[in-house]
Amino acid sequence: MTKSNNRCDVESCFLCKFCLNDWMPAIASQKINYTIKKGEAVFKEGEPVAGIYFVYSGSVKVHKRWDTEKELILRFAKRGDILGHMGLGADSHYPVSATAIEPTVVCYVDMDFFRSSLNVNSPLAYNLITFLTDELKESEHRMRNLAHMPVKGRVAQALLTLNKQFGINANGAINVELSRQDLASFTGTAYETLFRMLVELTEEKAIHVNGKSIFIVDEQKLHIHTGETI
Repeated sequence: MTKSNNRCDVESCFLCKFCLNDWMPAIASQKINYTIKKGEAVFKEGEPVAGIYFVYSGSVKVHKRWDTEKELILRFAKRGDILGHMGLGADSHYPVSATAIEPTVVCYVDMDFFRSSLNVNSPLAYNLITFLTDELKESEHRMRNLAHMPVKGRVAQALLTLNKQFGINANGAINVELSRQDLASFTGTAYETLFRMLVELTEEKAIHVNGKSIFIVDEQKLHIHTGETI
């Protein structure tokens, strides 16, 4: 991770969107931009909390150790999203890791400045609470799915989630390219099982796969596998 000469617009990220205009000069003077290579860590689980990061460009996976050899991807962050907020609690160490899945630029502010921003900007504090609440609900939903939903349903749900978050590119594919291992970690299953589920969904004409690109052909069929109504 290296300091970047990129200058963010000081208006697109979670911090800037909800701060007062009078606070923008303070943000501009305090933030640091970093360029992160694909596969490079923004921060690692267990490291001392330093500050908060906001994605300016690129995409990042937020993940946690499952056991000594596996990881579970909790969510993905893209432009404008916040990282490191779980370090706001009493524990002074990050409980998760964040790793770039493509070349990424982040804006960073230290924790003291972020706390000052929360004290000064009530809309920021309110929207952070709302974000944390939604994230908790989503985490509980995903844990329930991991425990009770069949594997094919979890794969279908993961594809629907990625499609909703990232949209589609000019070719019609989900607009993020994940390794099969990352997709397996996001669905909480083994690589071999994920591969088999993708083949079955392709045979059902629910999806089409071309390399790392995945196209949703029939969204309704994916929803049927999740057991959830549209």
